[in-house]
Amino acid sequence: MSRTAVAAVGAALVLVAAPVRAQSSPAAETRFSTGVMHLREGRVDLALDEFKKAAKEDPKNPYFQKGLGLAYSARSQWKDAIAAFRKALELNPYYVDVRNDLGMALVGSGDREGGKKEFLAAYSDPTNPTPEISARNLGQAYLDEKNYVDAASWFQTSVNRNRDYPDPYLGLADALIGLGKVDEAVVQLEKGVAAIPGDPALLLALGQALYKAGRFGESRERLEEAVRKDPIGPAGRAAAEQLKALPK
Repeated sequence: MSRTAVAAVGAALVLVAAPVRAQSSPAAETRFSTGVMHLREGRVDLALDEFKKAAKEDPKNPYFQKGLGLAYSARSQWKDAIAAFRKALELNPYYVDVRNDLGMALVGSGDREGGKKEFLAAYSDPTNPTPEISARNLGQAYLDEKNYVDAASWFQTSVNRNRDYPDPYLGLADALIGLGKVDEAVVQLEKGVAAIPGDPALLLALGQALYKAGRFGESRERLEEAVRKDPIGPAGRAAAEQLKALPK
């Protein structure tokens, strides 16, 4: 059920979240927009090329630097990503969302403590528009370290901040299962499904947790629902595989 770090696509969608928008030439802005489109659609090399050209035209635009960082992160070029994100923050210290991206890059580079420090700084900043993401990122960092107690605490904090955000429900369930609290994980995932009906990842996770709890009939119902909601997507395919393991 564990989810990886915030996807580059999702990060690209909040490139316009900073409180101060730097103005650049129309050509540079067009390159930036094209880069975002390429990144969203998985064409990382093309995105990187557009962001580089935009940043060359206007090296003082923090959005262009964030775009560069996202593209470098998608290629696991952590050193370059870290440099770009730090440049974005240098250009606009109020661009709090970039701290989440910088934290991810630091974790990816192996500097886990540095990454968690950035997540905490983002969460603690009163201007942060999405503290639930920062809390979720902290939870995921602790979960990856198998520190299930702190992971559960931060995932719960994320849920409390935004009950319509699916990721922390998934992480919270993983942490609780890690602590041997399968029944409690089921309860939390049921809350997630109630808050976000039809989310295939939550349905899959709930079906898997119910399977672990030995509640096979309920597990089948949720897994079949996940398949219906996402027949060709990753959650639906995983649910179909899990169904094969259920007793007849």
